[in-house]
Amino acid sequence: MPAAPDSEPGPSGAPPRGGLDEVFPAVYQELRRVAHRHLGGERTGHTLGTTALVHEAYLELARLEQIRWPGRAYVLAAAGRAMRRILIDYAVARRAQKRGGGVAAEPLDDAVAMAVTRGDELLALDESLDRLGEANPRWARVVECRFFGGMSVEETAEALETSPATVKRDWTMARAWLNRELGE
Repeated sequence: MPAAPDSEPGPSGAPPRGGLDEVFPAVYQELRRVAHRHLGGERTGHTLGTTALVHEAYLELARLEQIRWPGRAYVLAAAGRAMRRILIDYAVARRAQKRGGGVAAEPLDDAVAMAVTRGDELLALDESLDRLGEANPRWARVVECRFFGGMSVEETAEALETSPATVKRDWTMARAWLNRELGE
């Protein structure tokens, strides 16, 4: 796990990254649980592990310069988005190796949403989520926070600077939209 410096320079001699190193350790275990859930349905011998996924997400966030991290909800949201990109990149690379696909995507609901981890399903979800982002960016951000970030309604509301009621409505509408897209 990346260590939180006590306001000492980082490994490269640079000053701490605007709070990321202070906030990340506080959400590390939660991110490990989210990563474990995402990787839980993968085949035996899967080369991307829970710790590696969390650390890759940290490295993605650490590359962002001049970012202030006001709290854990913001780090969870950003880490969720980073994990989405990492998982998608991994699935694309694996699909290219397999030269195939054709696995039907499962509907996205509360139970299934937490189990959608196989590469082809993840790619279908990612493509649908991109289309959702074009149609309604806030709905897409809610899905990223709730599904990829493993965030609660309240954490998502804080990260998106909206109300929990709006997040609940958006989550319901986004799932319906994605179910229709994934069902086609």
